[in-house]
Amino acid sequence: MALSETPTEAGSRRIARPVPLRESVYNAILDMIVSRNLQPGQHLVESELALMLGVSRQPVREALQWLKNDGWVDLRPGLGAFVHTPTVEEADQLLAVRSLLETESARLAATRATDEGVARLRELCDRGQDALAAEDVTTLVELNAELHKQVMQMSGNDVLVELAAQVDRRVRWYYTPVARHRGEQSWIEHAALIDAIAAGDAARAGEVMAAHTEHTRRSYLEHRDDADDAAPALRGRVH
Repeated sequence: MALSETPTEAGSRRIARPVPLRESVYNAILDMIVSRNLQPGQHLVESELALMLGVSRQPVREALQWLKNDGWVDLRPGLGAFVHTPTVEEADQLLAVRSLLETESARLAATRATDEGVARLRELCDRGQDALAAEDVTTLVELNAELHKQVMQMSGNDVLVELAAQVDRRVRWYYTPVARHRGEQSWIEHAALIDAIAAGDAARAGEVMAAHTEHTRRSYLEHRDDADDAAPALRGRVH
C-alpha cells in the first residue's frame, strides 16, 4: 500500500542541501571586507581571490556581483571590482540610525535586567579591557559587537534585535579602523552603561548609550581615512 503524507510531512524528510559555493565565497570575501583585511577602495582581482579561497573564478565572479548588489563592492566597467568606499553621508546616516536603535535598547535593557544578563555584560567588558591591554584590535571589535548585541537582546524587543542585526556588519566595518582611537574611553563608557543597566536606571542607560554611540560616530568621521594597523598582511595579496 502506498504511503500518503502531507506536503509538510514530506518536506520534513528532505535532505538538507549544502550551502551553495557562491554563498560561502560571498561570506568569506565579506568577512575580509568587514575586518578590513580588504580595505575600502582596494582592487579585487578574481584570479587572486579564487587562488586565496581555493575555488574557481566563477563563484568568485558571482559573489562579487552579489556583494555589489548589497553595496559592499563597486564594479567599474573596464577596471574591475573594488571594495566600496563609504561616503561620509553613508556612514553618518547608518551610525545615526544605530544610535537610535541602541539608545532605546539600553533603556529597555535596564527595565528588564537580570543578574545573569548583567554578569554576561561584565564578563564581556572585562575581556574587552584585556584585549585592549594586549592591543588585540580584532578581538576588541568582536567583543564590542558582542557586548552591544547582548544589550540589544536584553531589551526584549524582537523588532529592535532584528533591525540591529541588519546593520551589525556595517557597524563593525566602521568601528574597526577607530577601535584604537576609541581605546580605553570606549570601555570606560561600556562599564558606565553596564552599571546603569544593573541599577535599573533606564534614563541613565539611554543617556550613556546615546553619548557612547555619538562618540564612536564622531571618531569614525575624524579617523575614517586612517589605515587599520590591525589588518593582516593579506591586504597586499589582492590588488
